[in-house]
Amino acid sequence: MGGGKVGSYLARDLVGKGQRVAVIERNRETGERLAAEMEAAVVFGDGCDLRYLEEAGVGEADVFAAVTGDDDDNLVACQLVRTYFRVSHVVARINNPRNEGVFRKLGVEGISSTSVIAQVIEERTTVGEIVDLYTLKKGGLVVVELDLPEDRCVSCGVPLCDLGLPRGCVLVSVIRGDELFIPKGDTLLEPGDAVIAVTRPEKESELKRILIG
Repeated sequence: MGGGKVGSYLARDLVGKGQRVAVIERNRETGERLAAEMEAAVVFGDGCDLRYLEEAGVGEADVFAAVTGDDDDNLVACQLVRTYFRVSHVVARINNPRNEGVFRKLGVEGISSTSVIAQVIEERTTVGEIVDLYTLKKGGLVVVELDLPEDRCVSCGVPLCDLGLPRGCVLVSVIRGDELFIPKGDTLLEPGDAVIAVTRPEKESELKRILIG
């Protein structure tokens, strides 16, 4: 739902990957432009109205994304799609970060670009901090990235098998310059490497201590 900048980019990307996409857009001019630019079904109407959701075939959808510039509409549409059409995976764009708590309390997965950008900036301004890349909710695991320091790197030059990594933590890849490779037990880390690891959240601080000091 929503054929603006975010919605049109998302639709184009999914169509390009071979996905079957329908866009619900209330502005006819915007919708007609989208229909002419991509192979996606475009429904002209309000995504908070059942008839337009039905016309778009939401009942057959694997995922519903509400990405308009109005948080109220996005929230209502997601709740409607989840309860009436029984679509298990709904996601909403959150334009005002202050509304994140409301979406969370109502059980709607929301993404705030403002909060994401602020988090990335905050994390990138501190050298040696762990950056959470992805959370594997069902497994209670997180995918993290950690940049090794250029000097006084306590883990550099030591085989991975001798670092004493905590249980529940696995180093899955190392980025060294333009090269990305999967490390082995005898791999030696080097200053400036970026390490990607899968770990339990409670082990993040211990992982940082071992790799950074």
